[in-house]
Amino acid sequence: MLIIAVTGICLTTIYWAITGIDKIQQRVYIISNGKLLEAEAANRKDNLKIELEDHIKTFHFFFFTLAPDDVQIKAQLSKALYLADGSAKAQYDNLRENGYYSNMVSGNVSQRIEPDSITISVDRKPYYFRYYARLYITRPTSTVTRSMVTEGYIRDGLPISSNNVHGFLIERWATLDNRDIDIKAR
Repeated sequence: MLIIAVTGICLTTIYWAITGIDKIQQRVYIISNGKLLEAEAANRKDNLKIELEDHIKTFHFFFFTLAPDDVQIKAQLSKALYLADGSAKAQYDNLRENGYYSNMVSGNVSQRIEPDSITISVDRKPYYFRYYARLYITRPTSTVTRSMVTEGYIRDGLPISSNNVHGFLIERWATLDNRDIDIKAR
């Protein structure tokens, strides 16, 4: 009887030890600004929509938030083009050939984008999205607010890198709306 009780206690102890070790191994610790932070492992599908939104926001930020500095413009657009296919490169080339970026620099014009909302369909691949935002263009004499709506598809499965941390690629990106909605004198 004593042997059965001791065996039961030993097996219970082993079970709880294995369960505890398994829980500990699912934890990841990150050092950020000198602080130790705990992160838990999660299935990527649990966070898919959040990652897609971040990828879309990051791309639009790099593509549209620009200062009147040729080096900064090239750096921002280079980062944006890692996140999208040739459809974004074609829009960039079109704007560059039409003198848009050189006019920004010579006219001391800056612009920034602020997202309003993003709709994403994750029902089937590639994932369709529509991005709604306000684009603020600041000129020496005025500030223009534009309504900005773009759409596209996101392909996944690309290698993750420092240039593309989610491993997504925006494809067939198009601007649906880019109209002035307000102009204020400065």
